[in-house]
Amino acid sequence: MIFTLQGASAAPMIKSKIKAALRSEAAHNRIGDLAGSLLRIVTATARWQIDVDPLFDALAAGEPCIVAFWHEALPSMPALWLAAKARGIERKGYVLASRHRDGQLIGRAIRCFDLGLVSGSTSRGGASGLRELSRLVIAGHPIAITPDGPRGPRRVAAPGIAQLAALTGAQIFCLGAATRRAITFARSWDQMRIPMPFSIGAITMSPPIRVDRQTWETSLSEIESSLNQALKRATERCR
Repeated sequence: MIFTLQGASAAPMIKSKIKAALRSEAAHNRIGDLAGSLLRIVTATARWQIDVDPLFDALAAGEPCIVAFWHEALPSMPALWLAAKARGIERKGYVLASRHRDGQLIGRAIRCFDLGLVSGSTSRGGASGLRELSRLVIAGHPIAITPDGPRGPRRVAAPGIAQLAALTGAQIFCLGAATRRAITFARSWDQMRIPMPFSIGAITMSPPIRVDRQTWETSLSEIESSLNQALKRATERCR
């Protein structure tokens, strides 16, 4: 009698089916929802030092606002919106996310914080989504943008954010966010940091930036510098 081991030959097929299932829209949505739920737990259990009063004042006054932060700090930023709500600021915020699957997954997670999603990019082909963003900003909705997203280079501002500010006249509030304890994806292009529960976190900002329509390109270096300074201060606060 001859026995054959079927598992070894079936393994590639099973692996392929698992990968296909994970690529499905339903699985993608469930993963995004789970990520959002985990972020809510992390955000709620961390102790935050949030020093962005000029931004809160602008939001409360209904001024057009563009909130900018580096892509690596994205998982910490929901704490900002929860703090704004705690102050009675109920303006609907929107986040720019790429049309890539990773961007849409992040967008799904962000929706758990009652934030809207605009699909587009501030990198190559930066005009993508710019018209919709302009409409939202002029209508009084704060917009959150990661100027180095969706795929880098890390900490390099793409032109879209300056173009949006020039078109709408909105101030750019450059923020930094960090937590004392976090998981860092060291091999990812942005080295994204996922906050750990019960950590100490900080969100800080640099002075607001206004962009002139005629010289918007020259503002990119100022935006990058302001973002780096805000991130550095947030990191130092956590220590």
